[in-house]
Amino acid sequence: MKYELFVGLRYLRARRRETFISFLSMISILGVMIAVMTLSVVISVMTGFEDVLRNRLLGINSHVVLVKSGDSLTEYEDLAQRVSREEGVASATPMVYGQVILSSGSRVSGVVVRGIDPDTANGVIAIEPLLKKGRLVDLKKTQRVRIDDREMDLPGLILGERLAAQLGVAVGDPLQVISPMGSATAMGLMPKVKRFAVAGLFDSGMQEYDRSLVFMNLTDAQGFFGLGHAATSIEIRVRDVDRAREIAQKIQQRLGFPYLTEDWSRLWPNLFAALRLERWVYILVLLLMVLIAAFNIVSTLIMVVMEKRRDIAVLRSMGASRNSIWRIFLLKGSIIGAVGTLLGVIFGYGVCLLIQKYHFIELPQDVFLVSTVPIRISVLYFAAVAAASFVICLLASIYPARQAAKLDPVEIIRYE
Repeated sequence: MKYELFVGLRYLRARRRETFISFLSMISILGVMIAVMTLSVVISVMTGFEDVLRNRLLGINSHVVLVKSGDSLTEYEDLAQRVSREEGVASATPMVYGQVILSSGSRVSGVVVRGIDPDTANGVIAIEPLLKKGRLVDLKKTQRVRIDDREMDLPGLILGERLAAQLGVAVGDPLQVISPMGSATAMGLMPKVKRFAVAGLFDSGMQEYDRSLVFMNLTDAQGFFGLGHAATSIEIRVRDVDRAREIAQKIQQRLGFPYLTEDWSRLWPNLFAALRLERWVYILVLLLMVLIAAFNIVSTLIMVVMEKRRDIAVLRSMGASRNSIWRIFLLKGSIIGAVGTLLGVIFGYGVCLLIQKYHFIELPQDVFLVSTVPIRISVLYFAAVAAASFVICLLASIYPARQAAKLDPVEIIRYE
């Protein structure tokens, strides 16, 4: 062990008359530990929220959307097969989008209809795991319902649970689907009305979707909206979500105009940009806590330098160089920063594990989409926090170490 490290470690242990300085060292370590722990936990929580939101949105939406500029896709079956063969694409399915009004008795609600192929849709958007009642294949069957003492076979719809509660319907109940884009008659433009039955209920965990989204069989949607044998889009799921934009661009280049693609990151750019900005703001604010703890290290080392003036003079008179004195106090500050950072990472990881396992922090689900605080423990983020904390503490130790190295041993010995 080099003597600089030995002396630096020795200065961490207090003699009786230096108890206060040792206490300040402990305070500095605790300050760094609390700052690192808080920063680690907050980053894990913010990353967890972003992951939950992204997974919820991508669970009920596709990663890439293929559309035809100004027209519907009449050749959607061939397109879906071609897209499915692209590198990085997991699956593709046609879809019909439309807006309608649902009516049940005196209750009405405007919703978005997604016409899907039950055989291929679940490979792109995870509908089946969200279903609370019914099955996806029920959209292919007619539902027998009784209306005005008559039994009728009606095509099925899958509704969100909140929408069903709003309309006061359950599985097996009839609904009227009204299209504002009706057909022209002698009496003017008349809305198109057709009866459907509730075939299933889903819960996505997001009120916006549960209150405004309806799934319909693809052929039923094509007939209701008068599209014939056409779809409005091809929905695509990729194997690596982070490569969605790259894959979307390749598909668009391969197909050419008038086909256009949009990946998930461009569908909600403001939302995820706001989340990233918020996370960085939290990081910067909490890094200020580390800086405050670093100032504690500066004050502690300055007091140690003042207390150890005679020791420094003796070491210099015995042949120690200025660089050696500089390294002694730099090592002491580095040790304080390293111990505080290590403890902060350990305690921060422990707090994250406790939150992840016991879910003792409850949240209003209507506001945050989740009932408990989500946590994503990332080794990369913990390492980045530890590195940033140690570098800040190391930089904070430079000034006191330089001041110690500048002390003149002759002047100290002469007057002390």
